[in-house]
Amino acid sequence: MAYISCSSAVANNASKFLNSHNQFNSVAKIFTSSNYRSCFNVRPINFDAAKNSIDVKYFQFRWSSRRGLAGGGCNQSLTTVFNSLSSNNGVPASEERVVVLVIGGGGREHAICYALHRSPSCDAVFCAPGNCGISNSGDATCISELDISDSSAVIAFCREWGVGLVVVGPEAPLVAGLANDLVKAGIPTFGPSSEAAALEGSKDFMKRLCDKYGIPTAKYQSFTDPSAAKAYIKEQGAPTVVKADGLAAGKGVVVAMTLEEAYEAVDSMLVRSIFGSAGGRVVIEEYLEGEEASFFAIVDGENAIGLESAQDHKRVGDGDTGPNTGGMGAYSPAPVLTKELQSVVMESIIFPTVKGMAEEGCKFVGVLYAGLMIEKKSGLPKLIEYNVRFGDPECQVLMVRLESDLAQVLLAACKGELRGLSVEWSTDSAMVVVMASKGYPGSYEKGTVIQNLEEAEQVAPNVKVFHAGTALDSNGNFIATGGRVLGVTVKGKDLEEARDRAYQAVEQIKWPGGFYRRDIGWRALSKKQATKVSRKLVDDASKF
Repeated sequence: MAYISCSSAVANNASKFLNSHNQFNSVAKIFTSSNYRSCFNVRPINFDAAKNSIDVKYFQFRWSSRRGLAGGGCNQSLTTVFNSLSSNNGVPASEERVVVLVIGGGGREHAICYALHRSPSCDAVFCAPGNCGISNSGDATCISELDISDSSAVIAFCREWGVGLVVVGPEAPLVAGLANDLVKAGIPTFGPSSEAAALEGSKDFMKRLCDKYGIPTAKYQSFTDPSAAKAYIKEQGAPTVVKADGLAAGKGVVVAMTLEEAYEAVDSMLVRSIFGSAGGRVVIEEYLEGEEASFFAIVDGENAIGLESAQDHKRVGDGDTGPNTGGMGAYSPAPVLTKELQSVVMESIIFPTVKGMAEEGCKFVGVLYAGLMIEKKSGLPKLIEYNVRFGDPECQVLMVRLESDLAQVLLAACKGELRGLSVEWSTDSAMVVVMASKGYPGSYEKGTVIQNLEEAEQVAPNVKVFHAGTALDSNGNFIATGGRVLGVTVKGKDLEEARDRAYQAVEQIKWPGGFYRRDIGWRALSKKQATKVSRKLVDDASKF
């Protein structure tokens, strides 16, 4: 018989969980203790009837009072153990139940853990390395000591802990080949091979694929020689776009409004090597006028399902001013991407990409994130760039709107079984406002204290604060450890309500060391307001 110390409220939850899972031949006894702030791990073990081992066939709970997991981590209540284990209510017997490992530790990964935690077929969620916000929220068990750059360590962890699905969040492990190694080891993995990840890892590769398979994109040329790059820029004129070929943490794109800005961008990348090898080649691209939007599709190698639309805000300042960032906020759905345009995107961009990658010998399995420009002059979408993972912060607004079982959708993609599958979404709108450390995207101070996060989540319905760069100090306070730190995410019946709730929640957070944009959603909201005014004018005119 196994004994687990926890609070009475947790005991009720735990008893329901253990009794509801037929994997357990009997139920671990649970008793109440006032000292239940403990850290935990969840370990799959083999039941040995001959030795009369404890009757928990798949999960063993280890805890040590007020101590982190091996290698450190956050203090976590045992509440998190049972909150991070989904019940099987409403799961058809034919559906596969699964333990999931999410790779990464940012806001995107927190949102994925949140959605998986709500998936009825998901037995437990691990996140490596995770962060304190993820663990404290109960959305996943964070494994801070697992080296995600070591494929053999990740494989060993999956085998020891019975992981049936790995979801790779960030781009770097994908480009490094983590998915290749996991798939080779027989572990279902949602994320492309390193060869397919070149869609994001090399902008030159993506552009050449577009040329070959007729995918609409901006005119471009690639260069390794700074003089040749500058000569091309002079010939094309400004404004223009200069991009580092490789991965540069979302900072390798310069929208140059003058020739001098473009020349400086070339020198910074090709001469001063500010992005290292990632900037050893640059792509000089035609400047497109229009409205940006993000479109996501789940791909199983041959088939693709379009997800809901979203729109990001890349510039750091209000009114889309200042340098580019990883993203200062987003909303979903994006009105600019009508249903008709979404069909155009699937037919002219997504499907040709999936087919092209298969013909190139590197089938794509994972999520295709198409950064689009809806051109002002044509009204049609052009591909700006591909990411081979969920966008951040777009993922946050998508995951709070998702109503389908995420674990089952991702498993279907891993197995090549997307054909005929549908994904259900809330009809509500969602918005995320990113809170960042002052100075971002430049240098910023770390260790500033953040307070009132719980109050922020209680200020209005459907508020969720996703953590991207936080830790706990010695006094138990959340502190900022990164540039983009929090994603305050809210659902509302429409975008106006989502916006109002989001900023109500943001204003509750006490963080003198942080800042945020105050105009997330301005494009969509201004269009909506303009439409209202136009309709009122028409109505007024009809009265005369």
